[in-house]
Amino acid sequence: MPEPKHILIVDDEPSIREILCGALEMSGYRVSQAESPAAAKRIVAEGLPDLIITDLQLEYSDGLELISEIKVQHPNVPTLLLTGVWFDEKAIEERILKRVSSYIVKTAPLKTVLAEIGRLLAT
Repeated sequence: MPEPKHILIVDDEPSIREILCGALEMSGYRVSQAESPAAAKRIVAEGLPDLIITDLQLEYSDGLELISEIKVQHPNVPTLLLTGVWFDEKAIEERILKRVSSYIVKTAPLKTVLAEIGRLLAT
């Protein structure tokens, strides 16, 4: 049996991490959680996850900055920006999607988030 895909969730809101972690583990993924960019970098240093999911607005930093830093050494790691911040389509296309693999708002249904995670891990 193949090893389950490893997903790193980076969010400073424990409830978001717990909900995502539970849903992902029930879907058969191995999940690590980080409450800060520093914790996320430690996890990545121990072994690159198959997917990184991060919030945009993190305490003392932001998810795009974290992704940019990780992609210096790991340019091909898929990344999903899961945020409560709404952007217009032009900003998403011109700025966000040039830096991340995908973008979803936190208010999206969980099944939409899980489907996008499946898509990202299938590529």
